Amino acid sequence: MKRILFTVVAAVISTATFAPVAQAQQHTRTEVIVVKKAPPALRREAVPAARRGYEWAPGYWNWTGRRYTWVGGHYEKVRTGYVYARPEWRRNGGGWVLERGGWQRGDRDGDGVRNRDDARPNNANRN
Repeated sequence: MKRILFTVVAAVISTATFAPVAQAQQHTRTEVIVVKKAPPALRREAVPAARRGYEWAPGYWNWTGRRYTWVGGHYEKVRTGYVYARPEWRRNGGGWVLERGGWQRGDRDGDGVRNRDDARPNNANRN
């Protein structure tokens, strides 16, 4: 019991003592990264010739816990019924949040746009 109490107190003191540049929090199945420093501008990438059955996933800036590093673009095998969302940094209060992106369900009509984002009259057939 004393060991658990000591560990909790030590964790609280270390968290209060050090003001981290970024913090990672576990939410349901995805990691949320919040960074106080804005990410650099996106790099221009030469997109290779299209490949049948694959979609280009553009590069993005990832956070290593100390600095931003570039993750180059690559091809992803197309997944029927899914649409690819690129990773994006979004401003959130006093910091920047990385939305990891990846394959998301919801492309019933196969047009590459999630159904809830399709423009439909009167919002018909929305997810």
